[in-house]
Amino acid sequence: MQFSFINVRNQGQRVGATALVLLALLTGAGPAAQAQVLPTAPPPAAADTTHKYENPAGVSSPERKPFFQRKLVRASIVPAILIGYGAYTFNGGGFYTNEDANRDIHRVFPKSNSRIADYLIFAPYVELGAVVLAGVESHNDRVNLLLILAKSEAIMLASTFAVKHFSQEERPDGSDRLSFPSGHTAQAFLAASIVHTELRDKSPWYGIGAYTIATGVGALRMINEKHWQSDVFAGAGFGIMSAHLAYLTHRNRWGRKGIGRDVGIAPSYYGGAPGLCLTWRPK
Repeated sequence: MQFSFINVRNQGQRVGATALVLLALLTGAGPAAQAQVLPTAPPPAAADTTHKYENPAGVSSPERKPFFQRKLVRASIVPAILIGYGAYTFNGGGFYTNEDANRDIHRVFPKSNSRIADYLIFAPYVELGAVVLAGVESHNDRVNLLLILAKSEAIMLASTFAVKHFSQEERPDGSDRLSFPSGHTAQAFLAASIVHTELRDKSPWYGIGAYTIATGVGALRMINEKHWQSDVFAGAGFGIMSAHLAYLTHRNRWGRKGIGRDVGIAPSYYGGAPGLCLTWRPK
């Protein structure tokens, strides 16, 4: 009987101890229980693949300009208007025909055989060269400027002569059928557009002077009965368009090591034909 009483007492102590442990675990009491309950990190969020091409947080997205403010559109407006009017009045069309313009201009200016327009077409280049040699820095260094000149001249010559041979419009004096568009006017406005682009940050008067010369070339071609008004307007458009295309497509920048400032360009006259002379002084 005494043995049984001891077993019952031991079992009661075990039950009491077990109850205390369970109570401590349930209530979180005791350092052992607190050590076992560890904070768990939240599960990682799923990757967002729907916005992966957007700018990261805190970086503002560049505002997209309307189409009419884009470079290509802005560069095409003036050439499109000039070429469009030239095409509209081509071959006697339009509300103010080529014959009307030819008659009115000769009421004020008599016909002339002067060849001054053959040299004035390069006058804007002379202006640009003189200003650069005087110490005024152009928008591009000389190497890149020469590359733009070569590219724009190639575009202008290819486009104007292709249209000339395709249109087959007779000149006012009947000398040939290569009247539309005016190559002289295209050359003059091409040079004027380059002068304006390179020096407009310094002063707008450089461009105004160059465009005034180019306008005079177009007027002289009409006074000499070498071109109709449609030829002159279209030629101006082709010249400006060629310069704009050359600038828009000029992505590679050469001469970053200063070589560009050792390259010179100047007008030349050799064998009865005007042209350009390129000089380079290597370091």
